[in-house]
Amino acid sequence: MTWQAARCALDATAALAALADHGVVVIEGAGVSDDDFVTFLEAMGPLTFTEGEPALGGQPKLNFVTNVGRKTPPRSVFHTDTSYVSNPPAFTALKAEMIPASGGETVFTNQFDAFERLSPDLKLRLRGARVLHKATGVSDPTQTWHPLFRRHPVSGRTALFLSTPERCVDLELVDGTRQAALIEALYAHSIDPAYEWRHVWADGDIVIWDNRCTLHKADHSAVVGDRVLHRGMVAGEVPIAA
Repeated sequence: MTWQAARCALDATAALAALADHGVVVIEGAGVSDDDFVTFLEAMGPLTFTEGEPALGGQPKLNFVTNVGRKTPPRSVFHTDTSYVSNPPAFTALKAEMIPASGGETVFTNQFDAFERLSPDLKLRLRGARVLHKATGVSDPTQTWHPLFRRHPVSGRTALFLSTPERCVDLELVDGTRQAALIEALYAHSIDPAYEWRHVWADGDIVIWDNRCTLHKADHSAVVGDRVLHRGMVAGEVPIAA
C-alpha cells in the first residue's frame, strides 16, 4: 500500500485541502449532530442527493446506510457514487451512528495510483477513451459517457475513472472503436488488494472521500452487530478528460 487517509479536525477548509492530497479524510470521534454534519458539508459545497435513496427522517439532505433488520449481508463492491449522472458527486461523507462489535470496515483504493500503474503503452492506447456509466436496478436507467482518464480539478492529477462493471457498460476509444471487453481488466487493475486502505470505524467518526479519485466499498464479510451510518454528498462538476 502506498497511501492512506489524512486526519483532520472538523473544519471544511482543512478537509478540502486534505482531500486534494489524499483522497480520503478521517475526522475521528467528531460526534456531531445531523444538523451540524449538514452545516459542515455545506461549507464544502452544495449538497446533492441520489434519486431513489430514502431520506433520513428529520434531515432530508442526508440518507442512511444500515444492516439493521437484514437477513443477509448487504452486497457491496468497489464503486464510485452515482457516476451515471452528468455531474457525479465530488465528495461523499459517512457519519458513524451505530458501530458493530467487529467488522464493517469501509475500504478504499486510490485511482491516481491506478492510473500511474498502467503501462505506458496502455496509457497511450486509452488516451481520450470514454466509458458509458449506467444506473442499475431501476426501471428507467440513467446513463452518460465520462472520460476514462479524468483530470482532477484541484490537483491536476489524472485518475482512472471507473465504477463497478455492472455500471460501466461500454468503452469507446478515441477513434470510435468499442472495447467494452477491456472494462473488466481495468476494473480488476483498479481494485488490486495490494493498494487498499481500510477504515475501522469508531464511535462518532466521520469519513469523507473524493469520488473523482477513489473507489470504495463496505466490507460486510464478518460483521458482528448493528452498523448504521448517515450519509451526505457534495455536488461535483462534469468530469474533465485528462
